[in-house]
Amino acid sequence: MNAARIKTLRWWIAGLLALATALSYLDRQSFPLVVSEARKEIPISNEQFATLNSCFLFAYAIMYAGGGRIMDWLGTRAGYAMMIIWWSGATFATGLVSSVTGFGVCRFLLGMGEGGGFPGSGKAVSEWFPPRERSVAFGLFNAGSSLGAVVGPPMIAVIVSQLGWRWTFFISGSIGFLWALFWLKVYFPPATNPYISVTERDYIQRELVASRTQDSDRKIRWLQLFHHREVIGLMAAKFLTDAAWYFFIFWLPKYLADIRHLNIKDIGYFAWIPYGFSGLGSIIGGLLGAWLIRRGHSLDRARKIALGIAACLMPTSLFITQSPLHLAIVFFSLAMFAHQFWSANIQTLPADLFPSKIVGSVEGLLGSAGAFGGVLFGQFVGGMVEKHGFAIPFVFAGILHPLAFVVILLTVRRIAPLRLDAPVCST
Repeated sequence: MNAARIKTLRWWIAGLLALATALSYLDRQSFPLVVSEARKEIPISNEQFATLNSCFLFAYAIMYAGGGRIMDWLGTRAGYAMMIIWWSGATFATGLVSSVTGFGVCRFLLGMGEGGGFPGSGKAVSEWFPPRERSVAFGLFNAGSSLGAVVGPPMIAVIVSQLGWRWTFFISGSIGFLWALFWLKVYFPPATNPYISVTERDYIQRELVASRTQDSDRKIRWLQLFHHREVIGLMAAKFLTDAAWYFFIFWLPKYLADIRHLNIKDIGYFAWIPYGFSGLGSIIGGLLGAWLIRRGHSLDRARKIALGIAACLMPTSLFITQSPLHLAIVFFSLAMFAHQFWSANIQTLPADLFPSKIVGSVEGLLGSAGAFGGVLFGQFVGGMVEKHGFAIPFVFAGILHPLAFVVILLTVRRIAPLRLDAPVCST
C-alpha cells in the first residue's frame, strides 16, 4: 500500500530538523544549567568549567569537519540518525558520572555526536530547498536551537527540584533516541521519498536544476575545498562569531549565578528570555533574506544586507556588565537575537555557493572552525573570569561579528554558485 502523501513535505522536514537542533541545544545546555547543583556533589572551579566546555567544543570541532564528510558519504538519512543516537547516548551517560573526569569524557563524546548535526541539517536543506527558500529553511531549523534553550531552563529547574540534576540527562537523552526512530521512518531524499506529492517533487527538482552550475557534477576532493577563497573566508568568520556565541550560551547561567547571585529557579525564570529572542532572530533573519530576494535584490545583496544588520547589533553586549539585571537581560537578548539573525544567513552560504553533494563537507569545515574559536575563546574566558571578572570577555564578544563581516566582504566577493575550478586567489 502506498504511503500517504504530505503537502509541502519540505517544510515538515525543516520542522523535524528544528526539533533535532532543539534537542542538541537542550543536551549541550543541560550541564551549564545544572553545574551549580552538580558542584554540590562534585567540586568544579571556573577553570575546570571552562575546560569541560572545551572538551565538548574540541570534539565538536573535529567531528564537525569529519561529520560533514560522513554526511556526504553515508547520506543524510543514515548519517543524521547515527549522530543523534551517539550524542543522546552521551547525554544519558552524563547522569551517571561521579567526577570531573567523568564529565569531561561525556562532554567530549557529546561533542563528537553533535558535530555532525548542523552539517547534516545543511545538507538536508540543500537537498530539499531552492536558493530563494533556503534562508527561511535555515532560519526555521536554526530556531530550534533557541527552542531547546528556551524550554531548557524552566524545564530543567523543575526536573532538578523534583528529581535531582542527574535526571536532566536521563530524560533529554531518551528523547533523542525517539527522534532517531521517527527520522529513519520519514526521511528520504525528495526523489525517493514515499510521502512527497508529485507536484512538490517536480517543483524541487525543477528549481534545483535551474540553480545548478555547469560544473556542479564535477568531482571535487575534500582538500580542494581549501583552494577556494570563499571557504577560507567563511571559516575565518565562523571562527570569530561562534566564539562569541559559545561564550553566551555556556557562560550565561554561570554569570547569572556567580555575578547576579540567582539560584537555579531564578535562572530558570530569566535565562530563557535571551534564548527566546535568539529564536526570533533566527526566524526574522531568514525571512529578511527571502523577502529581499522577492523584492528583486540579488542573492549576494540580500545575504550581505542581513549579515550587516546583525553585525551592527552585536556590540549591544558591551553594556551587559554595567547594567542592572533587567537591562542586562535586555542586552543579552539583543546580542543573542543578533547572532542568530547572523547565523540564519551565514549558514545558507555553503548551499548558495556549492552543489549539494559537497555542502555537508563545507558546512563541516565552517562549523569546525567555529568550534575551535569557541575552544580558544573559552579558555581565555575561564582564566579572565577567574582573575578579573566578566567585563573584558563581554567587550571581545561584542566586536567579533563586525570584524567577521569585514572578512566576508573581503573574501566572498559575490554570493552565487561558484565555478569549482575557481581558486582561492581568483578575482
